[in-house]
Amino acid sequence: MTEIYFVRHGQASFGSSNYDQLSEKGHQQARLLGTYFQQRGMHFDHVLMGDMVRHRETAQGIAQSLQLDESAFEIFRELNEFDFHAILAAYTAQFPDQALPDKPAVADFFKRLRQGIMLWSRGELEGDLPETWTDFSVRVERVKMDIMARCTGKRVLAVSSGGAIAMLVSQLLRAPSETMIELNLQTRNTALIHCVFNQRNMRLSSFNSVPHLDDPAHQALITYA
Repeated sequence: MTEIYFVRHGQASFGSSNYDQLSEKGHQQARLLGTYFQQRGMHFDHVLMGDMVRHRETAQGIAQSLQLDESAFEIFRELNEFDFHAILAAYTAQFPDQALPDKPAVADFFKRLRQGIMLWSRGELEGDLPETWTDFSVRVERVKMDIMARCTGKRVLAVSSGGAIAMLVSQLLRAPSETMIELNLQTRNTALIHCVFNQRNMRLSSFNSVPHLDDPAHQALITYA
């Protein structure tokens, strides 16, 4: 079957000095996903990932159970996340009264990020941003078209981030930017987004499933950040 599983990276290190690395929980999530694939006899003809540390560490965790050769991983920067740090910084600079508290909770962060992304999508966010909303949309579209052109007849695994995956799903559904924002904030760590495709079309089959965590013993491993 021609299909692709997009995987959001495992839980990153929110609140640490370096977000772009998996937490211990994130490593567990990735290993369990690899075990899930292995137990079902699933193999992948192509393994794609962004060039972020959290993407690589997630792919490595999955690969442990599948005996995948890491040298075969294909790097696609188009699968990288948008720069949410820059979005948040621009938003709080534009609206100083929305500055984060000294010890922000996750809810404080995501409330402001949601507003910042909304302004960004409308072209109303001020500041020197690394890319426009249109730039972001175009690069996600580009990787989708590349997969459709090169990988028909194959099973593909692509490790990416919540924003890039949400943009892809929104494109497949022809949904407005507000939908992308909601999907982005709801995508679980190591969630599977399953699509089928050919050289002409890609279609969404399922979104945000975590079958590898579908066990009462693993409920604490379901995370969103």
